[in-house]
Amino acid sequence: MSESEFKSTNGLARIMKAAGYSMADLREAWRVEHAFRQELVIAVILTPIALYLPVSAFEKLLLIGSLVVVLIIELLNSAVEAAIDHTSLERHPLAKRAKDLGSAAVLLAMLLVAASWSVVIAGIVIR
Repeated sequence: MSESEFKSTNGLARIMKAAGYSMADLREAWRVEHAFRQELVIAVILTPIALYLPVSAFEKLLLIGSLVVVLIIELLNSAVEAAIDHTSLERHPLAKRAKDLGSAAVLLAMLLVAASWSVVIAGIVIR
């Protein structure tokens, strides 16, 4: 089995190219993915608030990390949707299931954010 023509070389050059591609892809996600854009704006607003809150470093990590998890899962969901749409725009039950499961994953990540922030804020109020 031959290597893919898209497979890159090893070393620092590969890491630099990969980082460049990733940054370009994040810009593209910002440009074309409305949900990603909305979730990123929320993360940008909440991150300084998390850093300002009088909580432990671990709690700050939980608050910010849960926001990053939403962004990661949204990117993966968008990738699944793009791959499905590239394969066929025809309506198919399996395509619907894949898209719905991706959407459910994003919902679970958002519930994690809500739960994390609720628990940490409640801890501040109780203190």
